[in-house]
Amino acid sequence: MKRASIAVLLLVCLPLCAADTAWTPTKVASQDAAINGRVIETFEAGVKPEWGYAAPQQDTFIVMHPKAEYPKAPLYVVLHSAGHDVLSCVNCTRTVGNHDIYRAPDDFYALYVDCRKHTAQDWWWGGMHAKDSGLIKKNSGSEPMPVEKRVIDTVKWVVQKYGIDPDRVYLSGNSMGGSGTLGIGMRHGDVFAAIKANVPAGVEHVANRMSFPPQSVPDNVKLPDPPVAIDYSAPNDGWSEGHERFVKAMNDRKYSLYFYWGPFGHANNSAQIMQVNDLIDSFDWLKIKKNEAYAVFTNATSNSKLPWPADLKSKGSGQVNAFFRWKNMSDTSEKLEMSLSLVTPNDLKTKFEIPKEASADVTLRRLQNFRLKPGDTFHWTFGIAKGEGKADVEGLVTIPALKISAEPATLTVTK
Repeated sequence: MKRASIAVLLLVCLPLCAADTAWTPTKVASQDAAINGRVIETFEAGVKPEWGYAAPQQDTFIVMHPKAEYPKAPLYVVLHSAGHDVLSCVNCTRTVGNHDIYRAPDDFYALYVDCRKHTAQDWWWGGMHAKDSGLIKKNSGSEPMPVEKRVIDTVKWVVQKYGIDPDRVYLSGNSMGGSGTLGIGMRHGDVFAAIKANVPAGVEHVANRMSFPPQSVPDNVKLPDPPVAIDYSAPNDGWSEGHERFVKAMNDRKYSLYFYWGPFGHANNSAQIMQVNDLIDSFDWLKIKKNEAYAVFTNATSNSKLPWPADLKSKGSGQVNAFFRWKNMSDTSEKLEMSLSLVTPNDLKTKFEIPKEASADVTLRRLQNFRLKPGDTFHWTFGIAKGEGKADVEGLVTIPALKISAEPATLTVTK
């Protein structure tokens, strides 16, 4: 009889215990139920033990709805700067020109998370910068910090709750939030389709999480294909120090980077920045999907010369990979077809001179069906050019020195 009673008691208690330990954000009354005609909801939530926080805490995040609700909408995630918290970050979206990267398109959901309320544990989005030895000591290395895990799990919770398209989740941020965007986003290509950083305040965060040289990726760490990354920084902004190392590491690792710069300082007003470099919004990063292959362009002949580290007073503007585009055509188990081209003056109005032809090494990532094992041989054609190669140690396909022009040509790769 006693055993039966205990069994019944366990059946009753176990679900309650599970519910107690579940992470369940709670909706709270908002001070403002709408901004610019868009509904906002405010949530508070505690922590999961597996995040590794030293002490319990309650955090706030805000979800902004699209102007018109529809199923499988995309999600725009925002990391605020050091001068903001989650509430002031959302308030910036009321006015064009006030930290424009915080503004999500009207047909997107937007998620705003916070790292200011608990600065002792969360500050700098889990990253570090060269001016703070304490952050460097605390947050170095390849292992994600508790706040990074909190951000990722919050994104996943929002995706599930609102029925968001999991293949169209994007991460953005300004300054400290730009540092976090690179550091958190590059590590989580399994979550984000693409990321965009406005004047990121340092590259140390991403260098540590991605184990850029002189570090190396630990043997027990398997990094997913990273998201396509967009970065616009200014050489006359002290926070941009070290971008030559970041650009080189991205190129050497065959990671996708669209990079723009000019002497616009630590700016956040897109219209003002575009007076210096009108390319910052030229690449439609919000059309990239996580479940589609993409092309990575490296060692391109069309790239501008970097002003880092020797010419930080340069008055010129420049770009890396700004003019390359791709379009998926087929991705089967036996064949991959992708159209490659340069933009034309008809496609893109810019002060920059758009080349008629450029050479670049092309690497294919996020392949869905066409897969190769390390060392497998593949054959390729591109216009009248053709050849063969071998997949590298990661199983990646790279075709060197393809000549790409404004006339789209199809790259075909077969086993």
